[in-house]
Amino acid sequence: MPLQTLSSESPDSTQRLHLLMQLLQTLDNGLILLDENYNVQLWNSFMENHSGIPISDARDRNLFELFPDLPRSWLTRKIDSVFKLQSRAFCTWEEHPRLFDFKSTRPLTGHSDKMYQNVTLIPLHGLNNTVSQVCLLIYDVTEIATRKKELEAANDTLKLVSRTDKLTDVFNRGFWGECLEQEFLRCKRSQRPASLIMFDIDHFKTFNDTHGHQAGDEVLRVVGRLLKRFRRSTDTAGRYGGEEFGIILPETHIDQALVYAERLRKKLSDTVIEWEEKSLRVTISLGISTLNPDMNAYQEWIEKSDQALYLAKKAGRNQSHANRS
Repeated sequence: MPLQTLSSESPDSTQRLHLLMQLLQTLDNGLILLDENYNVQLWNSFMENHSGIPISDARDRNLFELFPDLPRSWLTRKIDSVFKLQSRAFCTWEEHPRLFDFKSTRPLTGHSDKMYQNVTLIPLHGLNNTVSQVCLLIYDVTEIATRKKELEAANDTLKLVSRTDKLTDVFNRGFWGECLEQEFLRCKRSQRPASLIMFDIDHFKTFNDTHGHQAGDEVLRVVGRLLKRFRRSTDTAGRYGGEEFGIILPETHIDQALVYAERLRKKLSDTVIEWEEKSLRVTISLGISTLNPDMNAYQEWIEKSDQALYLAKKAGRNQSHANRS
């Protein structure tokens, strides 16, 4: 709706103002003009269409009365800074996904029910060259935002795939090794405890020769699923190679790690693996070591656990052994 004009204005000025108001009303962006008390002076068709509040009802109303759910303290600081500093302010959808809770105009192509918005706050100077009003421009950036989020999700998926062993769905040797090195360095700095479990499947070659490699693959998948179930959120499990696996246990002393290892061993030995109408079982042997200050590299940590694993096998397999040296 055009602003009322004074009768003393020339026909040309009135015509220009009329055209300008038409332009503002047909913008594809929201436009709100506020005075220093946050009262609405101008409200374009974008705002009317998306809010459902007619222009006539919005004018001279307080913005926070019209939208009680707005982040008032944050937004008033933004607006007040524009008045005080006489410079623009911005807010992107990455800081706040939306200022106004509007529905998306393209829920199918934009892949979002709600509109993502960028906001620009512009100081407007009066005739005395002081900022008398602030203009809020609301940009619908739903498609840009959702495309970026989809791209980030795709990149995260690719990153996860590159780190994950396809068969067992736990981390592969390369990434798991990086995690072990980082934990080693962290614990060396902080002098915090951490334990490492290395284990492998007993007589796995014989199992494969007897039941076939596809049955062996199913065993590896079952082990991977159990590892994901048993690990705490801070633990890191990975396939070290073939039938050997590793579990990094931060903030864990060796006796606690031994309890963890025994729970995993017993659970797997009790698990029945159904394969081609056969009920199969496997066991594992586990070696455990804790990080000690004398170690100079994370490879020494692996060696300590591997030594314990060797002793568990030598003692008859299907058991856990802790290297306390």
